[in-house]
Amino acid sequence: MQQSNDRPHPGGGGPADVGYDDPWYDALASGWGEATGAGAPTVVPPPLPPVGQAAGRPEGAADTADVYLQVQRSAAFREVRSRYRRFVVPAVAVFCAWYVAYVVTATAAPDLMARPVAGAVNVGLLAGLGQFLTTFLLTWAYTRHARLRRDRTALELRWDTQELARERGGAS
Repeated sequence: MQQSNDRPHPGGGGPADVGYDDPWYDALASGWGEATGAGAPTVVPPPLPPVGQAAGRPEGAADTADVYLQVQRSAAFREVRSRYRRFVVPAVAVFCAWYVAYVVTATAAPDLMARPVAGAVNVGLLAGLGQFLTTFLLTWAYTRHARLRRDRTALELRWDTQELARERGGAS
């Protein structure tokens, strides 16, 4: 191995020192990171299979893909995704607006943020702590919403998907 300043690395001198226990072994074996000079092999990716053809997959795998497409088009899946979006989109919008309002107020109105509330505690400190509190409350609300409105339906959908995939002979 060489350092970036072309001096030999103290631990070894070259690619022969790379062992199986080296985390970069797979990357070097795959050709990633090797120079594309005169002596270096050119890495050519295999051609993509034609559309609609499952190259190198067992016949059941194409059936399994059809199962997932069928589930994706189902009313139960659309309902789970709809419930997810109805919670996440407004929550993210409100949280981002609250964060931007905090940052803008801190930079545009430092006198307001420096206004004392009680002793050494000022408006800016309370607003900053409110950011943490909002994060925890949003996490709690998300997990509660998921538990009450989506988890049971999603678990049933997952079970049905695995059963359909097993029936068609594919792996789940």
